[in-house]
Amino acid sequence: MRTFIRVADRGNLSAVAREMNIGQSSVTRHLRELEDALGVVLFSRTTRRVALTEEGRRYYTNAIQILHLVEQAGDEARRARESPAGTVRVSCTAALGVRYISRLIFAFQDRYPEIAVDLNLTDERIDLVREGVDIAIRLGPLTDSSMKLRALGDSRRILVGSPDYLALHGRPSAPEGLVNLEGIRMWNIAGSDTLTLEGPNGDTHVVPFGGRLRLDHGLAAREAYLAGRGIGPAHIWLVDDLLSEGLLETILPDQAPPSVPLNMLIVPERAGIVRVRLLVEFLAREVLAIPGIERPLGL
Repeated sequence: MRTFIRVADRGNLSAVAREMNIGQSSVTRHLRELEDALGVVLFSRTTRRVALTEEGRRYYTNAIQILHLVEQAGDEARRARESPAGTVRVSCTAALGVRYISRLIFAFQDRYPEIAVDLNLTDERIDLVREGVDIAIRLGPLTDSSMKLRALGDSRRILVGSPDYLALHGRPSAPEGLVNLEGIRMWNIAGSDTLTLEGPNGDTHVVPFGGRLRLDHGLAAREAYLAGRGIGPAHIWLVDDLLSEGLLETILPDQAPPSVPLNMLIVPERAGIVRVRLLVEFLAREVLAIPGIERPLGL
């Protein structure tokens, strides 16, 4: 039944075989045995994909509920010996995952040694159900209303550059002076050709932001700032160590790019499973110790 659900979600036998670490022939056998036992055809098959039949769609809905109950029963049994176990699958924004979330996962596993964690680092907005993910940690606005959303806080940003670059090209004293500096831009973020800065009194400045280097990963931007390739906005957690070591400095400290919301998405059917709930609560509590992550008023 688990194999059936993963094939229904992925639509590809070889992908499910890799994910479950079994041979594709085993996946095919599982489906054949299930169809033989039920006496119905669950999938229509082509050379490249499999798709659910009408009977398969009805069975899929019931199978998810059944396996959820099976997992809950296992959790109840394990709870009697006070030792949560099993696997939690987590997806996280890549740079944040490398810099901080991975360390939180280590600490969580030290506390719960029988819980395995599969950590997937990506900036893509993946389909949690299709990819078999329980929890996703994401920066920026979210639109998936089918998931449970847990607001974690806001990630503060600053404008940074290397001391050598600023010594050579000048340290601007006002937002208008930024137009003379080389910008490090993120091509996968809409509107990166302008830079919005907010002042302490609520005043906002929008200035053109150009540059020859465009990237699609926060860790690459970190390296570009460090190498003196230009200036740009950065989450505090991305560069906090470089700032403390004097390898980067803050530009216009009284003017900052808007903060970015940090949220956790949880697959509703998985939220009640003990090991998932334990990790959700642990991360929600511990992320506030990450530099630059602040709990907004009312959260």
